[in-house]
Amino acid sequence: MSVQPQYLAYVLEQLAGLGRVSQRRMFGGVGLYSGELFFGLIDDDTLFFKTDASNKGDYESRRMPRFMPPANRPISPMGYHQVPAEIIEDPELLVAWARKSVGVSLASHAAKERKMTPKKTAKKTAKKTPKKAAKKSAPKRKYSPNLRTKRVQRPRSPR
Repeated sequence: MSVQPQYLAYVLEQLAGLGRVSQRRMFGGVGLYSGELFFGLIDDDTLFFKTDASNKGDYESRRMPRFMPPANRPISPMGYHQVPAEIIEDPELLVAWARKSVGVSLASHAAKERKMTPKKTAKKTAKKTPKKAAKKSAPKRKYSPNLRTKRVQRPRSPR
């Protein structure tokens, strides 16, 4: 669950062509970021990149395993695949694969934002009910002093 400083430095050096890559320690591993986009992680000196349907085939054709959280965490496999050693050793190929993973992260981020923004079209197509009609449908209650409840004070018991 740890990452050797030498391995981290090597991976960051190989990813230099990607541009602004930063790393943050997390849960015993290291998260890799391009700007604010989380696109990869290193765990036990193993590099994983974010995947989806657009780039998963590259990893599956090489039979690369998916990232699995520790056994004590009951979570299913995550959307990250191990990067093959021959790709890590070639900086140009590694940067190309990393760019695809950054694209996956960007698409995922955009999809989450779309989910969070309210849909304006639903308001336009919804049938509007007049406000006055809605108010009239609920019967009004009249004020009556007899309906008020008074708080009953109970006698205190001697101590």
